[in-house]
Amino acid sequence: MKYEPQGLVSEDQILRAALAELTSRIPSEWEADVQYETVSDRLRVDAVVMIKAPDGQSVELYVEAKRSLPLKDLGSIISQLDRAIAGEQSNGQMIAKVPLVVARYLAAPVRESLAARKVSYADATGNIRVQLERPALFLRDVGAQRDPWRGPGRPKGNLRGRSAARIVRALADFRPPYSVPELMKLASTPSGNTYRAVEFIEEQGLLTREEGGKITDVRWRDLLERWSRDSDFANMPGMTTCLAPRGLSGLVNELANLRERAGRFALTGSLAAAKWEPYAPAKSAMIYAERPDELIVLANLRRVDYGANVLIVPVNETAAFERTQVLDGVEIVAPSQAAVDLLTSSGRGPEEGRALLDWMERNEYVWRR
Repeated sequence: MKYEPQGLVSEDQILRAALAELTSRIPSEWEADVQYETVSDRLRVDAVVMIKAPDGQSVELYVEAKRSLPLKDLGSIISQLDRAIAGEQSNGQMIAKVPLVVARYLAAPVRESLAARKVSYADATGNIRVQLERPALFLRDVGAQRDPWRGPGRPKGNLRGRSAARIVRALADFRPPYSVPELMKLASTPSGNTYRAVEFIEEQGLLTREEGGKITDVRWRDLLERWSRDSDFANMPGMTTCLAPRGLSGLVNELANLRERAGRFALTGSLAAAKWEPYAPAKSAMIYAERPDELIVLANLRRVDYGANVLIVPVNETAAFERTQVLDGVEIVAPSQAAVDLLTSSGRGPEEGRALLDWMERNEYVWRR
């Protein structure tokens, strides 16, 4: 790749680097000419790329360059390009004109949204998609999949860790609007972690903030599904696999008699989801526990390496105990936690997780505060 993570500070540098990536991929028998100078004053765009096919057909790409491009700004940028194009077409110009968005780095959700809107894009790392009708041309290439300029103090590019879990759970469980400081109280997370996570989630197009910074909308289902990519119940540190000799129904009865005797614990996965959206008879139990060793003894479980039907995870992740409820004498996690745990489990777990998310969409007033 040609980009240098230490460079490309100004929009002009970014513009030239991204267009260099694009024009280097134009077929050799085609022509590409880039106009930078005087374009912005006349057309209110940053550059115009003239592409000419071997048969003489031409097209102009009207370019808008940004140092960074959050998903929420796409609409205004595309509208700006559309206005510039409409103004030129009204002057009787016959050459086809299409918008092109460029940036130092375009995150995957931004690229997907641009492609869905049929808007061409290019970034300085080589992520490129140009689709033209006349002349017919399709260019697509893949560059960096993570922002190479993301430095210390910036969002870390994933939703792993205790703070991220608490923030995602709070965003899903509480209806906006609320400010970031208010979210900090809801999630019980430090200021820096909260602001960085909100910035990352906003960059992914999963929440919307108004000009003053207040969170006004959360795409909670997409957010939970995104969180599931960075979470994995079955591979959490300290997990213990056990066998319940009396089966899962016998285990539930045992657990109902153990409240406050084996430390705090909560069911998740299939046994929890069945309380809201029964899918199929549970084949295994998933449990968060403060004191797993005591729970194993008091619930008459047997530690096994194979044939386990009970998975117990020590609660290093305290978000699991947020907004739990007690049903039939047993504490169970909130739907948002159960759904993600199912999405990251094996077998039919992901199907159960999606079924639970469907129920959550239909019954948002039941579980979301």
